[in-house]
Amino acid sequence: MTISQPAEPAVTAGRGALTVLFLATVIDMIGFGIVIPFLTYLVEDLATSQGIVEVGLWVGLLMTSYSAAQFLFSPFWGSVSDRIGRRPVLMVGLIGNTVFFTMFGLANTLFIALTARFMAGVFNGNLAVARAYIGDVSTPAQLNTRMGLIGAAFGLGFTIGPFIGGELSNPATKWDLFVGTIFETYPYLLPCVAAGALSLVSFVYAYFYLPESLPKSKRSSGDSVNWVSRLSKSFKQSYSMLNKGSISIIIWATMLFIFGFTIMHAVFILYTGMPLSDGGLGYNEAQNGRIFAVIGIAGIVTQGVLIGPLSRKLGARRMLPLSCFICGTGLVLIPYTQAEYATVQLVIVAIIVAVGSGLFQPSSSSLLTTFAKHEGINLGIVMGAQESVSSFARILGPLTGGIVWTFTVSRDWPLDYHTAFHICGILMLCSAILSLKIKILPDANYEES
Repeated sequence: MTISQPAEPAVTAGRGALTVLFLATVIDMIGFGIVIPFLTYLVEDLATSQGIVEVGLWVGLLMTSYSAAQFLFSPFWGSVSDRIGRRPVLMVGLIGNTVFFTMFGLANTLFIALTARFMAGVFNGNLAVARAYIGDVSTPAQLNTRMGLIGAAFGLGFTIGPFIGGELSNPATKWDLFVGTIFETYPYLLPCVAAGALSLVSFVYAYFYLPESLPKSKRSSGDSVNWVSRLSKSFKQSYSMLNKGSISIIIWATMLFIFGFTIMHAVFILYTGMPLSDGGLGYNEAQNGRIFAVIGIAGIVTQGVLIGPLSRKLGARRMLPLSCFICGTGLVLIPYTQAEYATVQLVIVAIIVAVGSGLFQPSSSSLLTTFAKHEGINLGIVMGAQESVSSFARILGPLTGGIVWTFTVSRDWPLDYHTAFHICGILMLCSAILSLKIKILPDANYEES
């Protein structure tokens, strides 16, 4: 879907409005990443009390439910915002975050945890609405810079989320202040409350500093929000892009890459939290959070510092398979970490993974932009198709990781706990091989796209 940009927007966004949008996007990613460091331990606690043994499966389900809800309900919130305006939808999302983050921290059964996680994803559709808001208030000259702000918030949220989740988990074992309080009874409540509080502060800030961006004269009319038709249209447009030569190759390569990368999100914490006697690292929540923070920081550095010089030297077409190889190598190496050198080895591996991921995303977007312009295809449709396919991969990845872990963790080589990481590497290799089939455009300057 494209947004038509007027020369002069009806509403001018001040610094306060852009700050709210930045915070909303950060919170979106905090909501995704905050559970990563402690999810395995929460599931183990609740599963033990309920007599459930499929820990890996439930870890995958809880991670997938958030992404699935976002995928299903983002078109709904987009439709609602077209009808009633962006401001109320963003504010409802921020309140929903506060409620369901807290509910997740208070969950005493796996079903309640799954419900809370799904509902948090339902209300965390702010990313699409934030992009629409920027489209409303930006001139063509401002658009790229302001969309870049959303990208920066995306990376920052993924860095902060796991760090908060790890450092604030199980506070009664770290600080006497929390002994004998509700935070001892519910050891994972504090990081959830912290994320909810941040969302609540953003709500208050939005109330005072976020003006409506969509005038009543430009809102869609109708008695109902046509959610189904919008979702159906998104599916049809995405499907049509899967038969467009090099564009389809890039989209398929992106899906395979994200599929492999998100499998890691589920199995990494299952591996690091596994006892040393079983081949794991015996990590706690804080240690997991710090490793994911390293991934986030290294990814930001890669996109902010490395991508420019490497793009000029190699070009996006060469960067794509290279990034798959780098990231895949890091993912395969994860389960071979030696416990006595775990911290150093995991930091190195995390940086390798982050560099590969940080190179892939801008390279794939650059190539898509180049080929869309070359073939005269609407850029909004192409990017929408990539995002839809990517969202599906983010749903499929953690669930696949959880299922594979459940069926292989207690078996002998080659089907042991290494298996899921090997699958990550295979998917990255497939993505690299597929990207080599992208044709060369003699008149295209990929680096400038």
